[in-house]
Formats: sequence, C-alpha cells, structure tokens
Amino acid sequence: MADKTKPPEGGAPQPAAPPPKPGEEANKEKEPPKPSVQPKDEVGTRKGCRRYRWELKDSNKEFWVFGHAIVKLISLGCLIAALMLLHGLPVHPIIILIISMELSIFIFFIVLNSFALQRYMPFILWPITDLLNDVFACGFLIGGIVFAMRGRQNVPTHYLIAVILMGVAAFFAFIDICLQRKHFKGKKVKKNVLVPPPPKGQEPPKEAEKPKETEAKAEKDKGKDKDKDKGKDKDKGKDKDKGKGKK
Repeated sequence: MADKTKPPEGGAPQPAAPPPKPGEEANKEKEPPKPSVQPKDEVGTRKGCRRYRWELKDSNKEFWVFGHAIVKLISLGCLIAALMLLHGLPVHPIIILIISMELSIFIFFIVLNSFALQRYMPFILWPITDLLNDVFACGFLIGGIVFAMRGRQNVPTHYLIAVILMGVAAFFAFIDICLQRKHFKGKKVKKNVLVPPPPKGQEPPKEAEKPKETEAKAEKDKGKDKDKDKGKDKDKGKDKDKGKGKK
C-alpha cells in the first residue's frame, strides 16, 4: 500500500490557508463600494445635484460651441439699443410691441439654455421650438422694418439707426436658423419618445408583426404546398404509366 503521508509527485504539499480572523471579515464588509464609471456623453445614473451639474455643463457647452449664445446675445443687444433710440420719438406702438416681444423671447431662450432648464422638460422638442422662434423673429422684424419705413417722409437719425439695428437683429436670427440646421445633422428621431413607460411589474408589450410580412410568409407557404402537390401528382402519373407498361 502507498504511504498516505508522502507528498504528491508534483512537489511539496501546499499549506492550508489560515482561517480569516473575525476582525478582517468585518473590515471586508465595511469596505465602501467602488464608484460606478459614468459615461461622458450621457447622463448615466447621475441623480440630484450631480445630474444638474452635468446637465449645466453639457447645456452651456452645446449652447456656446454651436454659436447659438453669441448670435442670440448680438440680436439681444441690437434690440435693446433700438428700443432705447426709439424712446421719446413719435413711433407707432406696433413697432415697440414687436421689439419688446422679440426681446423677451430671446431673453427666455438665453436663460433656458444657460440654466439647463430644457433638459428637465423632455416632452417639449426644444431644438424645433428654438428654430421656429428664429423663423418668426426674422419674419416679424423684417415686417416691422417695412411698416416703420412705409409712408415715412421725415426720417430722424435715431429712427434710422433703430431700423438698421432691427435689420441686424433679423440677420443674426437668420444665421441662428442655419446653425440650428447643423444641430439636426446626424440625429435620428427616437421611436416611442412620447409613450409613457409601462407600470412596474408588467412586461412591455411585444411588437406585433407587420401585416405585410405575415401575408408574404403565407403566400410563400401556399406556393410551397402547391409545388409539393404537383410533385406528388407527377409521381402518381409515373407509377400508373409504369403499371400499364408492365401489363
């Protein structure tokens, strides 16, 4: 019989690991969890203040890098200067209304993008809203210029400068439209964006097969069955002919 105390052929036996001490087990349990790696181009699992800081940085980066902030600030400055020049002059109230309306809308979009408020209201398509605002601003300002200069015989210097500033603001609104087009390039509309998520405990409904695909499959199956029936009929005819030849 072989001696059980002999070590195996591979080498000396490895000593058994000592049992862990109770203090070490407690330290292992108290170790803090490792921080999750967050994606740089998405919100990830950030919540609370961490999410708002990320949204604030990303929103301002997008707002300034694409040039929307610079264009809107120039338009805002032109409208403020035009409103100050027209103050005290005999001007039709519609022109003052157009300038003040566009001024308030530009301020609204600047505050919205600067504080990342649009990121918390995803049910509104803000890029399209901003694009429509630029289109209407350009149209209203050009219409205000035509209305201000129509039938005007004496044009004071301040009045003329104010009208020119309105035209500059309309021009930069048109530039913002071109910048918005660049923003939409390479982006696809996600399906079921406005569909609410299913309640907890229920699985999302499976997408039904398209009727065209089901009809095509049914037609293919029918064609295969017909081919099989024709093959069987041909085999039966051959068997009958063979039987007649034998007789």
